[in-house]
Amino acid sequence: MGDTGLSDEAAAAACKDGDPSTKDFMMQQTMLRVKDPAKSLDFYTRILGMTLLQKFDFPSMRFTLFFLGYEDKKEIPADVKERTAWTFSRRATIELTHNWGSESDDSQSYHNGNSDPRGYGHIGIAVPDVYAACKRFEEQGVTFVKKPDDGKMKGLAFIQDPDGYWIEILSPNNMTEVVKTMFTDPLSKLIKVSVWYRFIK
Repeated sequence: MGDTGLSDEAAAAACKDGDPSTKDFMMQQTMLRVKDPAKSLDFYTRILGMTLLQKFDFPSMRFTLFFLGYEDKKEIPADVKERTAWTFSRRATIELTHNWGSESDDSQSYHNGNSDPRGYGHIGIAVPDVYAACKRFEEQGVTFVKKPDDGKMKGLAFIQDPDGYWIEILSPNNMTEVVKTMFTDPLSKLIKVSVWYRFIK
């Protein structure tokens, strides 16, 4: 592949039809380890508007799981067993994992994947208006990695949660124009995925 990446033809050839047994599979959760759950819960609910779906404590192993997503609180079942089944049937939830005591450990932090060695990148949140959302984020003191008009890709932003994880802020209706900027830039063909974020910053 070298400097050209995987061709459209090669990408199509690499993809296969899923086995029939996978037809009911779905993307259910992404897990992030967090240092201070109080700060993280405030951010994901108050700042991003998610709902806490369920909390699971594991005292013997000294950790807690918090599941969040974009669901109506009124739809959350009251019965614990029903709520558990309901929570794990939601699409695209965030699972925050808190190892007890990390919030008071000054030496504890988590790698966000966007500095060497790079790996994990970000989650993406779709909003009606990127500029309006980012104006509010700025008023709330949210940390920005990239504001909507920074870099070569206009109209999308990246913010950070309390642990430094990146969150892309995008508008579905605007993504055609955003992606088009990559194709109109002659340098884009030289950019590898591993350094993509350096390019847009």
